[in-house]
Order: sequence, then C-alpha cells, then structure tokens
Amino acid sequence: MTQTGDRRPVRTVLAERRDPPPGPRRTLRILMWHVHGPWTASFVRGGHVCLLPLTPDRGPDGRGRAAAWTWPDNAVEVPVERLRDTDVDLVLAQRPHELDLAERLLGRRPGRDLPAVYVEHDPPGGDVPHTRHPVADRADVTLVHATHVNALLWDNGRAPVAVVEPGVADPGHRFAGYRARAGTVVADPLHRWRAAGTDLLAHIARSAPLDLFGTGVTGVPARLGLPPHRMRVYEDLPRRAVHDRLAHCRAYVHPARWTSPDLPLVEAMMLGLPVAVLGTAAAHETVPPEAGVVTARTDRLCAALRDYLADPAHAREVGAAGRAAAPRRYGLARFHADWDRLLQEVTR
Repeated sequence: MTQTGDRRPVRTVLAERRDPPPGPRRTLRILMWHVHGPWTASFVRGGHVCLLPLTPDRGPDGRGRAAAWTWPDNAVEVPVERLRDTDVDLVLAQRPHELDLAERLLGRRPGRDLPAVYVEHDPPGGDVPHTRHPVADRADVTLVHATHVNALLWDNGRAPVAVVEPGVADPGHRFAGYRARAGTVVADPLHRWRAAGTDLLAHIARSAPLDLFGTGVTGVPARLGLPPHRMRVYEDLPRRAVHDRLAHCRAYVHPARWTSPDLPLVEAMMLGLPVAVLGTAAAHETVPPEAGVVTARTDRLCAALRDYLADPAHAREVGAAGRAAAPRRYGLARFHADWDRLLQEVTR
C-alpha cells in the first residue's frame, strides 16, 4: 500500500500477476445491482453468491438477472422486501445512490456495518482532471477503478483506491472475415453521441461499410444520413448472436472519444478481428502494436480499415496477434483472481 500526496491509500491489483490470493478462498454473499451488462456477466462467473435486487417492474434499481445473458445459478434474484432478512457479506455499488439505497434496504450502513466497494467503470466527466468522485469523502469504501488512467484522472479524495482491469469470457477464435465490412458495438449511441464517437461514424462509413451493434442503434443511420449499404444496424441482439455476426466482419472499429477499455473491443480481439481504435483513455494499453492501429487521427483510422478490408490475409494476421494477447490480459481467470485477492483483503 502506498500513499499519494492527497492522502489516497492506493492498492493496485496488477493484470500481470498470476499468483492466487493468499489463504483459503471464502465464498461471499455480495449485494449488487445489474448495471453494466458485460462487466456483470464476467463478475457473476467468479463463484461468489451475487444477490441481485428485484422489484415488480424490473426497473433500474431492481432488474434482477439479465434477460439477454446466460448467468450461472450463483446469481440470485432477491425481492427487495426480503433483503433486510438476507445475509450479506459485502455491498458492491456501481452508481452514486446505491450506497444509500443499500442502507435503506438492509438497515445497515455500507462501509460501517459491513464492507463495501464502489466499482467505477468510466473515466470522469466535467472539469477533468478536477472532477471529484462521488465517494471521494468515504474513507470506509474502497473505490475500484477499471483502469489506471481512470484512477489517475478522477479526484479520489480520501477513498482507498484499487485498480482491477476488466475481464471477459472468451468467445473463441472465430474470425471468418468474409464480409468486407467493419463491425462496431456502441451502447446508446444517440444519447452518448460525442463521448461514444457516434458523430465520427459517418466519416468512417465512407471508408469502410459498418455493421453497428448495440442498444438504441436503430435511429443512427437516419441521424447520420447513411444509406443501408454504408451502415446496417443490429438492435439489442443476444451476446452470442453479436459474436457470430462480428466474426463475419473483416475488422473492428472503436470510435469512442472518452471511455474505459471497451469490453466489446476486447471481445473482438479475442474473436480474432484486427482493430482500429481511437487513441484515447487507455486504448494504447489495451491494444498491442501488432494487433491493430491506435491513433487520434481519423484519417489513419480510416486508412487502417481500408487496408484490412482490401487484404483479408493481412486482416487475419493482425487479428491473430490480438487473439494471442487479449485472453492473457483480459481473461476471466485473471479477472477473478484479482477480485478474489481484493475482496479477501476488504472483508478480512
């Protein structure tokens, strides 16, 4: 543990570590909400009992299990009215109001009456680098960032800080690449517009026809003025169907200006697609040089996509390099080992 100048205790869980957590593994009962689908799908596979609040309307604070994902039996729905009588070892929050919500539902204060962590998936918004994190004043809640870049950019205040890089289930090396199109996955592209790089897709699509996957993608071609042969959209497909269709594309493009390592980007590398990535946030650490192009210049991004689409053998070779690298850094075994190490420390 080290101390920074603003008194932040920093615990870093490194992706390169392979040693198991010390001591016997304890299976925990973790209260958490289904917020970030890909990340949650990875976390619930770690073997801990994940207690997912359920409300009759399955609204944002009570979705229960995901409908579009296949989750194991240890992901358990709990009606909110039963939580006060449910054994909980730790609260895992992902949104600012969840710590107070957990206190109301459990009758216990996270951080004081039971251990708590707050997982921050995103880089800060607002006045970066002066954006103060919502739990910056909570010395009793461990703040877990998805990247070292995010931990650096947020003002974490007094909160103990850890970094656990994301992990995803390996979809397999399935690159076919027989379609001379680029694929991309963007969640809520109309609402997130510039942050997601949605405005850049019109320019990119003139160099490489696009297959756009995600939620809320149906209106994007009309908004950008793109005809069907330049952009096809696939609204809210099951994950396996996304992987099947992505594997047919010859390349993957990641246009986001402001995001953590995007889990669909990692999945595309695991599938064996060459990638062209806007060089922001932690992109340069996510994609090794041999696995694709990382650049802040859209002209170079488009040139890389044209090269991949024009040369299937080159696309396959570059994609194979990404396939070799991604499972080592972002595989579930590493992800779960890092989380076990941190959870054991927090709950000790």
